Amino acid sequence: MLFHHPMSVSQDHLKIQTEFSYVSMCLMKILFITSTRIGDAVLSTGLLDYLVRVHPEARVTVVCGSSAAPLFSAMPSLEQIIAVTKGRYASHWIPLWAHCIRTRWDIVVDLRRSVLPWLLLAGKRHRLGSNRMLVHRVRQIADVLALPVPPAPRLWITARHHQAADRLLPSQGPPVLGIGPTANWHAKIWRVTNFVALIDRLTGKDGILPAARVAVFGAHDERDNIQPILEYLTSDRCIDLVGTVDLLTAYACLQRCVFYIGNDSGLMHLAAAANIPTLGLFGPSQDRHYAPWGQKGAVVRAVVPSLRALRSKDGRTSSDTLMDSLTVEMAETAARRLWAESQDGKQQ
Repeated sequence: MLFHHPMSVSQDHLKIQTEFSYVSMCLMKILFITSTRIGDAVLSTGLLDYLVRVHPEARVTVVCGSSAAPLFSAMPSLEQIIAVTKGRYASHWIPLWAHCIRTRWDIVVDLRRSVLPWLLLAGKRHRLGSNRMLVHRVRQIADVLALPVPPAPRLWITARHHQAADRLLPSQGPPVLGIGPTANWHAKIWRVTNFVALIDRLTGKDGILPAARVAVFGAHDERDNIQPILEYLTSDRCIDLVGTVDLLTAYACLQRCVFYIGNDSGLMHLAAAANIPTLGLFGPSQDRHYAPWGQKGAVVRAVVPSLRALRSKDGRTSSDTLMDSLTVEMAETAARRLWAESQDGKQQ
């Protein structure tokens, strides 16, 4: 997915995206350092939203990866986005420090577990603790500020994103099933033929969404892998969003879906943040740490060996999918269960 910001300045490993040309020196300053990956960045937005609500007068600088930067572009109180490209031997931290040392920060929140907060002028410093894979990432992030109730991820979008989503997914017509058949590691990708079979079952006459439209999400460079799904769907049912929308428009489109099924990926976390029933398909990754957050999220998983057992002789993990033990029948059963639970929730 592509994102173009109207104002950007490249500085070695940094891309500074400035939202305000005038900043009063007396305003509260918050530095929020989050993840380079889209999924982890989405999971951190609940904590960021909490900070913005508690300190509405603050000006916020967000540090993240370039792929995740669009997620924050419509955030209220945003002063700038610093998109970081990882360098060898953690060299990307040096230009970031050089840029941030010029500011006296009231609050620094670091979800990257770096030493940067202690190298800056700051009033309060908060850093993510050790990586506890048996605890959900949202719970772990909430512990940074000792919040008893983890704030749910949420994104900020504008009228432009809503208008684009209304055009792409008009309210007239059958309901929309969202599908995310991609992931950032091939081992986490359920075979596309399985997605085709699952769509056929769920949108058939005996499915949970008979004759539903299907919105297919993915990046431009993933189109070849997704193509069998697009070819299976008739033109009146296919909403092709592969490589055609930015992240926030994708989020607005997900808000207009009634159900989402996808691999463990950033798209899955976007769907859960959109507060729609979200079924995550898991294999080698930890669902206890990365399951779709919220009461409308559920997981069905393949059975795979440990990553250590999967390593080949050259030390690399498998380049093929590790999702084959997850059958279409298992995914269909999980989808029907989640759909029934979501409908029961509406009636209560």
